[in-house]
Amino acid sequence: MTTAPAADTAAAAVEPVDAAAEELRLRRELAAVYRLVAHFRMTDLIFTHISARLPGTDHHFLINPYGLLFEEITASNLVKIDLSGEPVEPTPHRVNPAGFVIHSAIHRARPDAHCVLHTHTRAGCAVAAQECGLLPLNQMSMEFHRRIGYHDYEGIALNYEEQERLVADLGTHSALILRNHGLLTVGESPARAFLRMYYLEKACEIQVTAQAAGTALVLPPEEVCEYTARQLEGTAEADFQDDDALDLAWAAMLRLLDRIAPDHRD
Repeated sequence: MTTAPAADTAAAAVEPVDAAAEELRLRRELAAVYRLVAHFRMTDLIFTHISARLPGTDHHFLINPYGLLFEEITASNLVKIDLSGEPVEPTPHRVNPAGFVIHSAIHRARPDAHCVLHTHTRAGCAVAAQECGLLPLNQMSMEFHRRIGYHDYEGIALNYEEQERLVADLGTHSALILRNHGLLTVGESPARAFLRMYYLEKACEIQVTAQAAGTALVLPPEEVCEYTARQLEGTAEADFQDDDALDLAWAAMLRLLDRIAPDHRD
């Protein structure tokens, strides 16, 4: 009887362990994002979703169980689904496949979109209803200056035929305003998608608040807006750089969760 070379045997033994460890890491990171979205009051009862792609060639994703509040999400109760939004392993939880229509389109079209985060907040929906869209009123807003897509409302997103138009409107951007609907961000990780959404939401809050004052708004010159956007994405020349800012911010968010919702890791 022949046996596999020792190196091959070792690789075969290590690979499943690594895959399981990576899935657990992603489950905990995604659960953390759900809890943070709840903590910062960006939820809509049990509706909206945050999905994360699992590594590998199976095209599997993690998403929330339908019916649970975001504050109830844990690493273990996230459901593993396929591109059709159907569970791929036994689960006691329901899944809302229709809620994955938007997410599946983006995951399929954008390999870099490992996480897709969608919200229906008051400020986000208010800006989504404005013809002007997101204005460069503040430093937070300028992160998205000419770097955000717009998708016209076509009704509740339950139809596959809308997917092509939605993906085209997102283009290569990492943020999308769904007109008359809400906000969406994507990221190379759940953490990045959350931090983008946090600041997109803040930008919308600032805009609605500034407009409510009823006075003329000051818009910085185009060249200043563009330069600031490039500074924030790390592509502008500057005397100082802050390359680890997002990592530091995410670490602070995890410390917050360790204090207020440590069970998200379960």
